[in-house]
Amino acid sequence: MSRVAGWPPRWLTKVPAAALRKSRGPDVADFIDTFCRVTKDSVGGRAGELVVLRGWQHQLLRHTFAERPDGRLLHRQALIGVARKNGKSALGAGMALDHLLFGSPGSEVYSCAGDREQARIVFGTAKRMVELDPELSDRLKLYRDAIEHTEAGSVYKVLSAEAYSKEGLNPTLVLFDEVHVQPNRELWDVMAQAMGARTEPLMVGITTAGVRFDTSGQDSLCYSMYQYGRKIVTGELDDPSFFFAWWEPREPSADHRDPMVQREANPGFGDIVSAEDFETMVLKTPEAEFRTKRCNQFVASATAWLPAGAWTACKDERAVPDGVEVCLGFDGSFNNDSTALVVVSCGDVPHVDVVECWEKPAEAGQDWAVPIVEVEDKIRESCRRWKVREIVCDPFRWARTYQILEDEGLPIVEYPQSSARMTPATQRLYEAVLNAGVTQSGDPRLDRHISNAVLKQDSRGTRITKEAKNSARKIDLAVAAVMAFDRAATPAETVDVGLPFWT
Repeated sequence: MSRVAGWPPRWLTKVPAAALRKSRGPDVADFIDTFCRVTKDSVGGRAGELVVLRGWQHQLLRHTFAERPDGRLLHRQALIGVARKNGKSALGAGMALDHLLFGSPGSEVYSCAGDREQARIVFGTAKRMVELDPELSDRLKLYRDAIEHTEAGSVYKVLSAEAYSKEGLNPTLVLFDEVHVQPNRELWDVMAQAMGARTEPLMVGITTAGVRFDTSGQDSLCYSMYQYGRKIVTGELDDPSFFFAWWEPREPSADHRDPMVQREANPGFGDIVSAEDFETMVLKTPEAEFRTKRCNQFVASATAWLPAGAWTACKDERAVPDGVEVCLGFDGSFNNDSTALVVVSCGDVPHVDVVECWEKPAEAGQDWAVPIVEVEDKIRESCRRWKVREIVCDPFRWARTYQILEDEGLPIVEYPQSSARMTPATQRLYEAVLNAGVTQSGDPRLDRHISNAVLKQDSRGTRITKEAKNSARKIDLAVAAVMAFDRAATPAETVDVGLPFWT
C-alpha cells in the first residue's frame, strides 16, 4: 500500500487486518463524499461544495468502523485526538448523519460536549449539511435541537454536560466534541451506561489536547483516556473494544516552531489547515498554548522533572543480565496507589529495568489490594536471579514484609523518602540522564511513571512528586528507580558488599 499523507498518527491502536477488510468505514466515507457539503468557506473548500475526504480521513474511518468476525462493530468507544482546524466538526457531523440514515431503525444519535454551545457545533454543522443538500433535506426533518429520520424512527439530538438529566436515553452513536472541556467524566459514564442495551453501540470522542486535571483535581477525562489508549498501543493493556488515534509530534521536546513538527500533529497541514496560519500564530501564541492547541500535546502545568526527550535518549532495550551485581528499588502501597520493584545494575553506567509493577486494574473494585505474598515472592525470585547488593525501600507500611525477608537473609536497606535522601538522589539520576551516565530498558510502564513525575521545590530541597497530590497518575516506578540508582551508582568500596548471595 502506498503511503497516505498524514497517516498513521503518532499513537494508533492495532486493528486486525480482517476487521479492516470488513470495515464499514468506506461506506461512511462514500456517504460523506456524496451528500455532505462544506458549510463555511475555508482552506478545505468553499461553502456548498461537496466535502472531499482526504486519505488519512478514509483510513481513520476504516479503523474506527472496523467489524468483528460476527459482523458487529469491533469498537465500543473511541478517542480521536487531532489539533485544531483539521476538519473534526465536519467529520463528526458526517458520521452522525450517516448513522441517522443507515443505522438500525430506532437509532438514537447524540452530540455531547462540556456545554450546550460546544455541543451544538457538530450538531449545527450536520444541520447545515442537511439544509445545503436537496436529497438529505428531502429525507430528514429539522428541528431546533434535533434532526429526525421519520421513516426509520431515528433521531439525532444535541446534549450538554448536565449528566443528571440524561437518564432514560438509549443511544446507538454518541459523538463527544472536544472531550478535553468536560468538567468531569460524569456525562461520558452516563452515556456509556445508557448504551448497555444496544447490540453494537459506539461512542466517539473527537478532541484536541487540554488540561491534565479536572475540577476535582483528578486526571481529566480526556487525559485519562489518552493515557489508557497509550497503554493499549504499548501493550500494557489489551482492550480491542477501545480505539485510539492521536496525532502529536513524535518527540515531545521537538521544536514547536518547526513546520515538520507541526505537520506531525496536523494531518491536514498545508491542505485543510493553512501552513501560513501556523507561521503567524506561532509568533503570537504562548508556547504552552500553541503546543496544546496546534501540536495537540498535553503540557504539564508544573515543572517537568527531566527535559523532554532526555529519558528516551537513554533507551537501551535489553534486560539486566542474570547473575550481575544489582540494587533493587522497592516502593510499596497496599491499595489505591501502585507498588513498584525496579532493578539497577551496579557499575560505571548503571542500567535500569522494571522487575514488576502492581497497579490497580481499571475494572477492579474498592476492595482491591496489592498481592503482598506475590510481591514478597517476586523479591525472593529477584535475589535468586541477580547478585543483589541491596534492596532499598521506604520503611513506611511494609515493615512486616521487610522483617520477614531480612530474617531470611535478604539485604534489606531502609531508605526513607525524606528530603535529605531524595533531593540528592533525584539530582544524581537527573545528571546521569543528561550526561549519558545511565541506560534504561524502554519499559513503557517506567516511561509512563517517569513522565508523570514533576519537581517539587521547597525549603528542604527539590525532589520528584506527583503533579497533584490526589492525582491518579502513578510515579512509583520513578521513585523506586531514583532510590535504586542512588545506591547502585555508589562505589562498591563505600558499601557493605560482604553479604552473601542469597539462594
